[in-house]
Amino acid sequence: MEETIRIKHGDKVILLGDYVDRGTQSKEVVDYIIELQDKGFDVISLLGNHEAMLLDAYKNNDAVPLWIQNGGAETLKSFGINSPTNLQSKYIDFFKSLNLFYSIEEYLFVHAGFNDSIENPFEDTYHMIWKCRDHYTHPILRNRTIIHGHCPVKYDLLKEVVHSNKNVINIDTGCVYNDRVGYGKLSTFEVHSRSINFV
Repeated sequence: MEETIRIKHGDKVILLGDYVDRGTQSKEVVDYIIELQDKGFDVISLLGNHEAMLLDAYKNNDAVPLWIQNGGAETLKSFGINSPTNLQSKYIDFFKSLNLFYSIEEYLFVHAGFNDSIENPFEDTYHMIWKCRDHYTHPILRNRTIIHGHCPVKYDLLKEVVHSNKNVINIDTGCVYNDRVGYGKLSTFEVHSRSINFV
């Protein structure tokens, strides 16, 4: 944010989800997003499947094991608690406030993807946080550029997709998988220049 993007007031930054469960600093990531928003930066935060699992675990004890299996234990440790019900209300409010998708001009931003087979793709919340596609035929979607994450791709593939002017761009280059060849980078996509950055 500060060294590569060099975010400034007037920029719009759209984050695609999965701020928790991916490493030892989930609390610090969430605190940083909240701090940026509190300082007046235009940061749009979308809901990822990991935030959805956390909220499920917060509301329903039966959902805790699934979340724990998917990184929830690291998140609890990061927040210094032993149960999602012990999360401070400001964090629960933050997770509950996350958007499922964001639309601006010809762009649609979403954590995973959309249901291409129903009348209104924006009604299927499951697809938005769990299901990725590399193309769409739905009239509402096919002429939009869709930016998403969720399904890790090698950064060479991302560069190829952007260079080919495709209208579905997956910018998840698996920053959590730094032990795998071709992954291990955090990626950004700047819409006006159609440029990508890797850290």
